[in-house]
Amino acid sequence: MKKAILSLLLLPSVLGTNAQVDNGGYPITPTPFTSVKMNDSFWGQRLKASREVTIPLAFSKCEETGRVRNFELAAMPNDTTKVAGYSFDDTDIYKTIEGASFSLQTYPDTQLERYIDSLLIIVAAAQEPDGYLYTPRTMNPKHPHEWAGEKRWEKVEELSHEFYNLGHMVEGAVAHYQATGKRNFLDIAIKYADCINREIGKNPGQMCVVPGHQIAEMALAKLYLVTGDRKYLDQAKFFLDERGYTSRKDAYSQAHKPVVEQDEAVGHAVRAVYMYSGMADVAALTGDSAYLKAIDAIWDNIVTKKTYITGGIGARHHGEAFGENYELPNATAYNETCAAIGNVYLNHRLFLLHGDAKYYDVLERTLYNGLISGVSLDGGSFFYPNPLSSTGGYSRKPWFGCACCPSNLSRFIPSLPGYIYAVKGDSVYVNLFMANKAELDVDKKKVVLEQQTSYPWNGDVSIKVAKGNQPFTLNVRIPGWAQNSVLPSDLYAYADSVNPSYQVWVNGEEVKGELNNGYLSINRRWKKNDEVKAHFDMQPRLVKANDKVTDDKGQVAVERGPIVYCAEWPDNTFNVHTSLLNRNPQFTVVENPNLLNGIYQIVTDAQSLSYDKEGKLVVNDVKLTLIPYYAWAHRGEGDMRVWLPMEVGALMALPQTDTQWEDNGFFSN
Repeated sequence: MKKAILSLLLLPSVLGTNAQVDNGGYPITPTPFTSVKMNDSFWGQRLKASREVTIPLAFSKCEETGRVRNFELAAMPNDTTKVAGYSFDDTDIYKTIEGASFSLQTYPDTQLERYIDSLLIIVAAAQEPDGYLYTPRTMNPKHPHEWAGEKRWEKVEELSHEFYNLGHMVEGAVAHYQATGKRNFLDIAIKYADCINREIGKNPGQMCVVPGHQIAEMALAKLYLVTGDRKYLDQAKFFLDERGYTSRKDAYSQAHKPVVEQDEAVGHAVRAVYMYSGMADVAALTGDSAYLKAIDAIWDNIVTKKTYITGGIGARHHGEAFGENYELPNATAYNETCAAIGNVYLNHRLFLLHGDAKYYDVLERTLYNGLISGVSLDGGSFFYPNPLSSTGGYSRKPWFGCACCPSNLSRFIPSLPGYIYAVKGDSVYVNLFMANKAELDVDKKKVVLEQQTSYPWNGDVSIKVAKGNQPFTLNVRIPGWAQNSVLPSDLYAYADSVNPSYQVWVNGEEVKGELNNGYLSINRRWKKNDEVKAHFDMQPRLVKANDKVTDDKGQVAVERGPIVYCAEWPDNTFNVHTSLLNRNPQFTVVENPNLLNGIYQIVTDAQSLSYDKEGKLVVNDVKLTLIPYYAWAHRGEGDMRVWLPMEVGALMALPQTDTQWEDNGFFSN
């Protein structure tokens, strides 16, 4: 293979020196996550939990639930084998291997590596001679999974997930290859991709079908970059070009019209953002302007009309889908964890295409709120949906029958360091603020940056040049929230009179200037120990939604820096659904290092409304305590809400029981 012109640019998880990239690649190159060593107090705990709990748990569940056994059975096909589970269960093994491979690159573990090799022996044995690898059929070809159809690819546009399985196989195989240098998984994936390439297309003897559940498009583009074989990119583009022209023509699967004619996010949210990410890949790698125009329009629709304040997407439980424009219910919000991960993938790709910080404003909001809310602080239990309001009944589970979210988290969290920096020529982008030491390739020379910060709890950041006696431009992202912008749209706006500010200094001298696409650009000849310091005002802010979001009328949300807050039952002696914020609330920020792995709480005066025995309204002055949204549901099931009433018509008052009346009239759980 030829050495890469650019580091592989689709995702931080795919960066390596063996990639082949043609001239149509992304203009900006992310720094490989393997070149970034994290020492961040906030994210260090998350990475440790992923390495020590999430990944081992996922592997154990794959064994316990029969996912590994499925591969063993597929190696010995039998007409009497009972095919159970889901048609996409194979992917949980692939995704967990991917996450474990990321971990291996940062934390070498010979025992883990041997375990993965033992799994891959089982996976290889299940592969048919021509490369086909789909255990729901192979283990019992005469009586395959009920979703699979009697023949290969017969129901791939419906529920068989044969192409979906390929996608996650390739993603995992590339990560494993780059972590270990071994080809044992990559060769399996290439063999299956070649099988699909031979049998799917528009030539005589081929079937013209597209994925029912997208992700193969992203993966095949990635496989092209690793192998240099153009046929994989062509296959990815074929899957996208033919969407809307085959038998599947519904909005649920984004097949209601050709992809280049789409301008609204519709249907199953995870399928959608995976497809949109694949469209961005094809746009970058082929230079197809129609793809670029379509994906830009779709992104605009998501950010202006279909994104929750937490960065979550997917309003409806039915179909796990996007809703209509401005349809953003709170208690019934779906906001699947996988969709949040896909939202990060999409915004990262669009940053690599356009170099605009607005994509990182969305990415950061999703990352700190709607994504990590999906996994417990200890890494051992998970949310599938992530609502913004609850009256109980929500708790994280250690696994699901449909386990896409736990295994997706196991592969995403370890890849996080690769999202911090990016490079274009002699320009360096600092996109996220996390304590780390990073080696960057800037204009063919090594630059070492050391970042120190307690972000997201305070807005002070230090970036020191530990090595790099050369001229380059350091582009420091100024977060949208520090510029009085909630999202790069009018979907949300700050509802207070706070005027935040930010300052940036180089070696103690303040740097000012117009922002360039959301970045403060510092162009100079850098020398060792030069230090950039940034300060972002980080006080609690009130947020209101666009008036067209009917579910948020008369209510506000509270956020501080990148963190969205919520009111939860353990911190309040009254039902949080009966609380009414003051018109001009004053907030107190309280550091609590012993609660929920260390958080900053926000406290304010409020009122709680209830009815007495005679049916009269009772108003009580209360202290309302808020915690970060990502940390809710760690202390049992109960009431929670993100959007807090500021208008009487937006809240509910509850009748008081005798016990509650005796307890000073407060509603308590």
